[in-house]
Amino acid sequence: MFSADLRAATWSDHQKAESTAYLEALMRGQLSLGQYAEMVAQHYFAYVVLEEAAAVMRRDPVASVFAVPELDRLPALEADLAYLLGDGWAGQITASASTERYCARLREVCFGWPGGFVAHHYTRYLGDLSGGQFIRKSVARTYGLTTGGVAFYDFPEIGDLKAFKIQYRDALDAAPWTAEEQQRIITETALAYELNTDVLAELGTGLPGSDLAA
Repeated sequence: MFSADLRAATWSDHQKAESTAYLEALMRGQLSLGQYAEMVAQHYFAYVVLEEAAAVMRRDPVASVFAVPELDRLPALEADLAYLLGDGWAGQITASASTERYCARLREVCFGWPGGFVAHHYTRYLGDLSGGQFIRKSVARTYGLTTGGVAFYDFPEIGDLKAFKIQYRDALDAAPWTAEEQQRIITETALAYELNTDVLAELGTGLPGSDLAA
């Protein structure tokens, strides 16, 4: 099963992303609300590109199965940034160097290569539906948030998240990719995790345990 092979081949990359100093501090309630908002802002820049690609890939017979509008995060991200930073949020945020590199890769592979799009789509949205739900609970508890500031992690149009993730993995297994193409997708997924980890590492600059600690 390709979905199982993909998960197994990239599991260590997934764990590395989860063990960054920034995410560990966030989950422990050790960051300010402003520091949390910085991550939301970096997500925004990435999802602008990813969801532009999704709009294109909805015309592809294979990638369209994954690029369902119910997953779109931009409206929720915009609402969260307005809640966290105020109405002038757009003028207050800047993409980090790591986010710029991540977005450059998204532009490079997600608009013309369906498998590359799925690699990055899988990395982000399956993560949002899985570990992202634990982040939401931790953030909501730490900062006393209910819906404002954590709408990004809420998928009201999906319904049963577990059932949706099963369907997503079934679609990965059913996709008509050759063994060679599957390996290309696995390699790109590993890179997607690496690029996401770099974004989190830069957010954690100066935190205890960070490779970029001062």
